[in-house]
Amino acid sequence: MIGALFALLQVVAPPGAIIPTPPAAQTSPSTPSSGGASAGVPLAPQDWSALPVLRIRQRSTTLANTSAYVHGEVMAGRCARAIRTTQGWTLSIDLAVLMTPDGRVRRITPRAIDCPTVEQYAAGVILGARDAIDVVDTDTDTWYRTSLTFAWGA
Repeated sequence: MIGALFALLQVVAPPGAIIPTPPAAQTSPSTPSSGGASAGVPLAPQDWSALPVLRIRQRSTTLANTSAYVHGEVMAGRCARAIRTTQGWTLSIDLAVLMTPDGRVRRITPRAIDCPTVEQYAAGVILGARDAIDVVDTDTDTWYRTSLTFAWGA
């Protein structure tokens, strides 16, 4: 929000106007995020193939009924990535999730599929399932990878 305000000020401010600059990044933990650069929270690595797989207990019940929103976004023309199958339609999205050793979510980064609303929604689905996530026993924050597939009938 503040970043958008600064960007707006840079566009509409008259030449020579004093434009405030954002404060320096802090190193304290921040709330989970799926975009932007939160203070002190590292960005996802470029190569996700070596990341351990995020384990979600009770995945089918935890993620139940999540496809209706995605279906609506596709039908509204805001996302053209859905694939037709013999059973209906599917849309898959990959996500990188930064977890603390005690199981807290620090950041969720969806892989861009040119569907920002669905990318953010998928991050929210993972955040909502945070109590069902198993993390590997580590002493440091760890990036994991996962995928969500949304499906609905024809």
